[in-house]
Amino acid sequence: MAKVAFLGLGVMGAPMAGHLQKAGHEVTVYNRTASKAEDWVATYGGAHAATPREAAEGADFVMACVGNDDDLRSVCTGADGAFAGMTKGAIFVDHTTVSAAVTAEMYEAADDAQVSFVDAPISGGQAGAENGQLSIMCGGDQGAFDRALPVMEVYSKICRRLGDSGAGQMTKMCNQIAIAGLVQGLSEALHFAEKAGLDGRDVVEVISQGAAGSWQMANRYETMLDDKFDHGFAVDWMRKDLGICLSTADDIKASLPVTALVDQFYKDVQKMGGGRWDTSSLFKRLQRD
Repeated sequence: MAKVAFLGLGVMGAPMAGHLQKAGHEVTVYNRTASKAEDWVATYGGAHAATPREAAEGADFVMACVGNDDDLRSVCTGADGAFAGMTKGAIFVDHTTVSAAVTAEMYEAADDAQVSFVDAPISGGQAGAENGQLSIMCGGDQGAFDRALPVMEVYSKICRRLGDSGAGQMTKMCNQIAIAGLVQGLSEALHFAEKAGLDGRDVVEVISQGAAGSWQMANRYETMLDDKFDHGFAVDWMRKDLGICLSTADDIKASLPVTALVDQFYKDVQKMGGGRWDTSSLFKRLQRD
């Protein structure tokens, strides 16, 4: 069992840290809103710290699941950042979806602090975090990944290294690109069924067993038809991720026409007041007419 710090206790981070504590690891948590850390300790045990540095002191592994590039920088660097408190040779694992640029920046900063940095963004949504069934895509040094793997396996169904630093974030971009197109396609199919006078549930029961089947279809069609859009990853966060995808695509000369279009559709959802709705709310956009 390891001594682990976990930074960030949102809808994903809190259950992930909980799995580590339940597995027998010695977990100290940090959250920008201290009351969330206190509530976590009341639920799971373990300890909480006032700063990332304090949480990271003496830890074998420091895991982070925060919001964006700036949030990651704030928990990693500076006088109160985790790198300042980590023991030489310890490993920082970043589960946040961030840009490849900040990943490269943090990898170098970690190296300067004589610690390792693994980018390890996650997929599987809140349910995956709660059930310990996340998909984790990693980049970084092989040795650091190998050491961190048993810890990440506590809350994952698959955890794989895709290459050197940044490969995990690039793979997460592939994930979000695929999701964007899938959710729009599912939304259009359900919208078409509705306009054609068909029962959407009956339609999905049939087509989900053929080539059209997907995780999004299996897990989201019922809530979409029930007009419930509070079951997962928020539109605001998806637009942040798609912005990273589109910016990176420009850098590497990749063409993402569907992703760019769906990003604008999510912008429409935000204008409808749906920034905190989950990503399946593309269906609600089509129902405006």
